[in-house]
Amino acid sequence: MTQTILITGANRGLGLEFTKQYATDGWQVLACCRHPQSALALQALAEKQSHIRVLALDVGDFKQIDALSLSLQHEHIDVLINNAGVYPASSFGDTDEAAWAQAFKINSMAPLKMAEAFIAQLMRGKHKVIATLSSKMGSIDDNGSGGEYLYRSSKTAVNMIMKSLSIDVKPHGISVVTLHPGWVRTEMGGPNGLIDATESVQGLRKVIAQQNLSNSGKFITYDGKEVAW
Repeated sequence: MTQTILITGANRGLGLEFTKQYATDGWQVLACCRHPQSALALQALAEKQSHIRVLALDVGDFKQIDALSLSLQHEHIDVLINNAGVYPASSFGDTDEAAWAQAFKINSMAPLKMAEAFIAQLMRGKHKVIATLSSKMGSIDDNGSGGEYLYRSSKTAVNMIMKSLSIDVKPHGISVVTLHPGWVRTEMGGPNGLIDATESVQGLRKVIAQQNLSNSGKFITYDGKEVAW
């Protein structure tokens, strides 16, 4: 049976690189993004790779998530990658409450909603892995520079959510891993990142491949190191 992966935010950056690498290795990729018609790089990749299905999904619209799950109700999904995210810049004294609420909805709430919506498909998969892209910026232990309240807090929240989720879905044979991709040269990470998307995704894929129930619920970097919460 062909291995199937569902990736959110697949139109650029790490999501696009995940799509490329998994499709190249023969996986069926359910590549989700908000506006498929304008996702030119993803569409071009899908034209070359028959394993890629481009699907419309705004993870901030929970009704869309439910509708997509219904349309894919007969699929088996081996790996779910919660990759879609937003990075609202912020500093003390300049807090945009609306942007903060949106960051929590996209970065924290949507990954749990995706897990709830696609639990049946994951239970039918072989690998049964939920992987969520977080960041060391969500680590309380690692915070030595302050600032970035909106992004940091949304990632700290999703770290806790994924830890709880790892306990709740373990009886279903599903493992959960929270990932730090490194400082990557992408549109979100900026041009000064330390690694490129190819290197980051290669490392993250190794972590995902090694995921099982015995190591579920951990926060792991792209090079396999555990991050303190």
